[in-house]
Amino acid sequence: MPNRKVILTQEVDGLGAAGDIVEVRAGYARNLLVPRGWATPWTEGAEKQILALRKARQAKQIADHDEAVRVKDQLESTSARIELKAGKNGRLFGAVTPALVAEALQTATGHDFDRRQVALTGHVKTSGSYTAVVRVNDTITANAKFDVIGKA
Repeated sequence: MPNRKVILTQEVDGLGAAGDIVEVRAGYARNLLVPRGWATPWTEGAEKQILALRKARQAKQIADHDEAVRVKDQLESTSARIELKAGKNGRLFGAVTPALVAEALQTATGHDFDRRQVALTGHVKTSGSYTAVVRVNDTITANAKFDVIGKA
């Protein structure tokens, strides 16, 4: 089956970040990436636009590198709290999602985080202390600690 070039419109785990030009199987592009809006078909004109945007983004990131390092240090030095309803053994009703962690980190640090920037190392279904990997920008990641507190 032939491969097809697409331009990612948002980050796709294991594939790339927004603006990346990747080559994938034609069926994967046709049946998943394009219909969900995660990618657009590649054209030569679109590639030129993406390259110009990438240059502008890299210039901005170099200027914001100190800010990103400061946010990383702040994330690694604070701990966020998430309170969820739990049963007798501390087992939660439901699970902690990256969106909940992003919201708790936003409350703790004052910076906006999107759920797609947060990666959990496993399923969080009991109360306790956990660590999530937060992508501050394309080159900097932080290990953010958060506590899950079960309430009756």
